[in-house]
Amino acid sequence: MKVVDTHAHVIPQTLVDAMYDGGAPDGITITEQEGSPWVVHRQGYRYPLLAEFHDVQMRLKAMDACGIDSAVLSVAPPLFLYWIEPADAAAAARIVNDAIAGMVAAAPSRFTAMATLPLQDPRAAVDELRRCVIELGFRGAEVGPHAEGVQLDDESLRPVLAAAAELSVPLMVHPYYVGSTPGPLSDFYLTNLQGNPWQTAVCASRLILSGTLDALPGLDLLLVHGGGHLPYQIGRLDHGHRVRPEARGCAHPPSEYLRRFHYDTLTHGSAAVRFLVDQVGSDRVVLGTDMPFDMGAGGLDEQLGGLHLSARELEAIAHGNAERLFGRHQGDDEL
Repeated sequence: MKVVDTHAHVIPQTLVDAMYDGGAPDGITITEQEGSPWVVHRQGYRYPLLAEFHDVQMRLKAMDACGIDSAVLSVAPPLFLYWIEPADAAAAARIVNDAIAGMVAAAPSRFTAMATLPLQDPRAAVDELRRCVIELGFRGAEVGPHAEGVQLDDESLRPVLAAAAELSVPLMVHPYYVGSTPGPLSDFYLTNLQGNPWQTAVCASRLILSGTLDALPGLDLLLVHGGGHLPYQIGRLDHGHRVRPEARGCAHPPSEYLRRFHYDTLTHGSAAVRFLVDQVGSDRVVLGTDMPFDMGAGGLDEQLGGLHLSARELEAIAHGNAERLFGRHQGDDEL
């Protein structure tokens, strides 16, 4: 059975070289830690620079080990760079996207790609999305749930969402951070463990309650980490929509928008995946691994083993839904 990984991160070699040479944007560098290279952001976040991030052959070897036939590549979220000067961000996004296109060209039967966009400049973000889709053949874009506090449902970012809908390509919403979150999430790696699913749930809730999804009926969105807390707490949103005037900005109860999103399987719990499939339908769930981050998971067997899915459901999650979601560019129906 073909297996497609929709949540697969890269740091292109061009950017790695710049980190080594001291010319990377925002002062990102690489240091040696216990004999291995680590990416270091000036805000404090650091993580191992695994070869699978940038070495195509090593990445393909890791995919083979997980039984993954193809992957939709997206840049590592700490490299969104929404916090730097707009002109610098637009230039960096172009360099990163061109480098990802080079990785795809090195193994076109195994890779497709999503763009990164300079959301702090919505007009430049629209231009880069169009360039990547029309000229480079990208299948969508990866965006944060906000751009340094400007929420994805903000009117200033509506042109970016509208362009994705017009181009018939999805946006994958992925949380990001480059330093510790102040307050109670600063300890125990909670910035990621709880902060990431919280960011996703808040973003999706805002897109629903603000009426953004009503205004853009053709917009496709993929929520990583199983949609964060959203599927589990959708009843609370429905109740709020009934009893609170502040939560009535959408045309329908929030639960009716659950199927406006796709969700990856990366929940780290088979019971959670089972609940997700029951909530949103097997046709809205796609495989995601978060490769090669340490918070990732394995392939189809590891994540879905023992769930007693039908053959049709398994095929949909393994590859069918991804092919439908990402395979509609320029009349191309296959991923």
